[in-house]
Amino acid sequence: MSKVYVIADNIVAPLGRTAAENFAAVCQGKSGIQLQHNRLLSPADFYAAIMAPGQLEAYSNGSNLEGYTKFEQLLILSVQEALGQTNLDITNGRTAFIVSTTKGNIELLEQQPAQPPLGEMELFATAKKVAAYFNFTAAPLVVSNACISGLLAILTAKRLITAGLYDHAVVTGADVVTQFVLSGFQSFQAVSNEPCRPFDAARKGVTLGEGAATVILTNQPSLAPANAVVVNAGSVSNDANHISGPSRTGAELGMAMRHAMLNSGLTPADIGFVSAHGTATLYNDEMEAKALHLAGLQDRPVNSFKGYYGHTLGAAGLIEAIIGMHALQQQTVIPTLGFEQLGVSLPVNVSSTLTRQPMQHYLKTVSGFGGCNAAMVFSKK
Repeated sequence: MSKVYVIADNIVAPLGRTAAENFAAVCQGKSGIQLQHNRLLSPADFYAAIMAPGQLEAYSNGSNLEGYTKFEQLLILSVQEALGQTNLDITNGRTAFIVSTTKGNIELLEQQPAQPPLGEMELFATAKKVAAYFNFTAAPLVVSNACISGLLAILTAKRLITAGLYDHAVVTGADVVTQFVLSGFQSFQAVSNEPCRPFDAARKGVTLGEGAATVILTNQPSLAPANAVVVNAGSVSNDANHISGPSRTGAELGMAMRHAMLNSGLTPADIGFVSAHGTATLYNDEMEAKALHLAGLQDRPVNSFKGYYGHTLGAAGLIEAIIGMHALQQQTVIPTLGFEQLGVSLPVNVSSTLTRQPMQHYLKTVSGFGGCNAAMVFSKK
């Protein structure tokens, strides 16, 4: 089976408009999470990683984005930067275009509550609109499976390429913090009143965030630079436990981790670090700790990037996978921002300081509402 390479990437988020800017900010310990005073989103102040006033406009300077929503602008800017790193012909039908998101243009429901533009809120309509901006000829695909959407979109792209249906794939994803999204998490009493603290004994819940990310994949070695990352095997599972609560045993995520490693021909000892979902909710972090033990990964360095970006929903798997790829290339294990004291029932090796170590592979995991889980191995070329 031919390898699938990552030949370009991009992140558009409060921490920067390129993957390089974002990775540098993360390595410096910077966080996009700030105290928000937006009464259109919440009657009370809350913490979130939201684009600052004028930030998106500054990012889009020189791009014709009039008539596009904030969600669509994030996608376009992210894809635009990534495509600029390649010479791909996206008009020959051999390049897939995949969009991952959970809520898409849900903000239109709040902006036009009397007569919401239902057609514009359909996820496929948005995907077609963004694809048309770049003149993609292949029909776009949408992956919307709760918070595993971003990583699942990468896995879907890899499978389409290895099946011979496409030679390349542009995988992009985004979500925006809206009143609808925020109030939903608040109704679960799951939103922390301080920046989130993944795996910490004093964690109080999730912090939301927004952003977009893009990866471009290919099966052609000639297009892959010397330091390219290889998309290795991935696996998906479901808890079948509860619509919003994760498994209490971690068995299903643990199974996805084991299958991702097994199908990559690797053992736990080969994994340089695990980039966990790490939402900082009581049940998620406990479930992940159990899953890490079941997968034999309890001794490997583990981190969560939620302290830098908040939970970006359908973009999380992409944003965090890209930061992990850059960390793999730089032989760097990123610390878990906000973590101080382990607060899960089983010991796991949560990274708390920036460290350098030789490594060839890392494992990314995500979990989401409905009990969905995904895990994927990324390797050096």
